[in-house]
Amino acid sequence: MTTSDPLLAWRKEFPVLENTTYLISHSLGAMPRRTAEALQQFAEMWASRGIRVWEEGWWEMPVTMGDLIGSIIGAGPGQVVMHQNVSICQSIVTTCFDWNGPRNKLVTDGLNFPSNDYIYYGLERQGARVCRVASTDGKTLPLELMLEAIDEQTKLVSVSHVAFRSSFVQDLPAITTRAHEMGALVIADLYQSAGVLPVDVSAMGVDFATGGSVKWLCGGPGAAYLYVRPDLRPQLRPAVTGWMAHRHPFEFEPGPINFADDAFRFLNGTPNIPALYSARSGYEIISQIGVEAIRAKSLRQTQRLIELADEAGFSVHSCRDPRARGGVVVVDVPNGKEVERELTRRDVLVDYRPNAGIRIAPHFYNADHELDRVINEIQSIVESHNYK
Repeated sequence: MTTSDPLLAWRKEFPVLENTTYLISHSLGAMPRRTAEALQQFAEMWASRGIRVWEEGWWEMPVTMGDLIGSIIGAGPGQVVMHQNVSICQSIVTTCFDWNGPRNKLVTDGLNFPSNDYIYYGLERQGARVCRVASTDGKTLPLELMLEAIDEQTKLVSVSHVAFRSSFVQDLPAITTRAHEMGALVIADLYQSAGVLPVDVSAMGVDFATGGSVKWLCGGPGAAYLYVRPDLRPQLRPAVTGWMAHRHPFEFEPGPINFADDAFRFLNGTPNIPALYSARSGYEIISQIGVEAIRAKSLRQTQRLIELADEAGFSVHSCRDPRARGGVVVVDVPNGKEVERELTRRDVLVDYRPNAGIRIAPHFYNADHELDRVINEIQSIVESHNYK
């Protein structure tokens, strides 16, 4: 263990690290030990307070928990709301718009997560014209291709800040500037950046941002977030909505919704309270450490992984330029899926993605010796099985 690394003091807070080499935080972050206590608190509150819990914090939790995320991604108080997943958040945003007019183009980057694109192509039945800007190599996307695709007919631009396959970092400020010059809005998917890269949605100028807690934020599944630029609120009327978005929800008014003026405008039905309890610990830990410190360690460890992969003769499918590299190093070896399965059997947790390779993701709680182990184990498996 590298004792000079102050972030290793957090290892004891994550039980899974006791018996595994856990390098898969890009997919599911390790659970903080205190999360079990938070879920017990949820159970005790429900058991002891019953219906009163809604008035004692539960009703406001989608916004109060959103404030914790806001402090990580550069949003102000009351600007972020919580939902069950990013697909819901994307649907809320895209249904704010009429796609039948001449400005009906939706630009999506060719590295975007497929679930986002599924929603976008579904809008074609409403008149949307989807323009998917293809990656030339499946790993990166030249900025000029994105900028060229954004024109006067563009209504919305969707960008994954960090690509899930390759961990390529896209230039969000430049894309946002171009979109605004053309009169378009931008929705940024921060799933693979928030918690491991510094993010400031206000400084970047993005109009919408979404992401989830299950990865680098160590918050578990079922807790996604949606940021909406505050000055846009009055003009947005999402069709994916529900009673929590009503100005007076407990008056139970029939007919069309009378939208709330604040962030509640972008909520819908009853929130996933247990998931919000489970997510809180991860947010608090990330905030306490600071994303700048996490990023510094991530850059050092991902660089070390690249060097180890080079020494082993493996192909690296991640950017070598640290400015364009997120928190993941993708290593391509023969029979990658089989290699990943054998690594799992050996309690080395990574994952494999088609057309990419084995994704290895050190986080702030990983020790340097674990980097050596994963590359050594991959090399051992490839050689012992004679993969070519």
